[in-house]
Amino acid sequence: MTADATGPRPTPQLDPAALCDLTENGDGPRLLDVRTPGEFRTAHIPGSYNVPLDTVREHRAELLHHLDEDVVLICRSGGRAAQAEQALAEAGLPNLRILEGGVLAWETAGGPLNRGQARWDLERQVRLVAGGIVLLSGLASLLVPGLYLIGTAVGAGLSVAALTNTCAMGILLSKLPYNRGPRTDLKSVIGALGAHS
Repeated sequence: MTADATGPRPTPQLDPAALCDLTENGDGPRLLDVRTPGEFRTAHIPGSYNVPLDTVREHRAELLHHLDEDVVLICRSGGRAAQAEQALAEAGLPNLRILEGGVLAWETAGGPLNRGQARWDLERQVRLVAGGIVLLSGLASLLVPGLYLIGTAVGAGLSVAALTNTCAMGILLSKLPYNRGPRTDLKSVIGALGAHS
């Protein structure tokens, strides 16, 4: 599929097998994992750098000076990586690629992962919170008429999240200490990226 001058350009994808081939000898592309530090600590592709999506958005101009054109963006399943690709492309870094299917596809394909303490990923947390809100508002509406509308609002929010490929609840949950872990030190990341050059 090609993009015309007025439409969005297609997001470049790299499948897990191709990335595995590129990283096999240690001279592959730079891997930027844009998940939360908590998700990164749970499991990440060896050699990847954790630069959470918020950090990419806030410091894309600084990151631009330390990245070459051979960068693969990684997240859980591809959505956040696409948002990071858009932010970096708008800052002037062309030819970025996204790991198709993210860490989930990488793991399914048998790619190596560095593992840490197990924790729930953001998608599972969103399902728990959204489902809990809908369930509780539905039960509480038996006592207080109209509370079911809270569940309706959550359903509308999830529909918007699916249509826009963004998730306000996921963004809010990513701010919790459970998901943040230690803050990403931008100077350390930039130093590591510079050392990779």
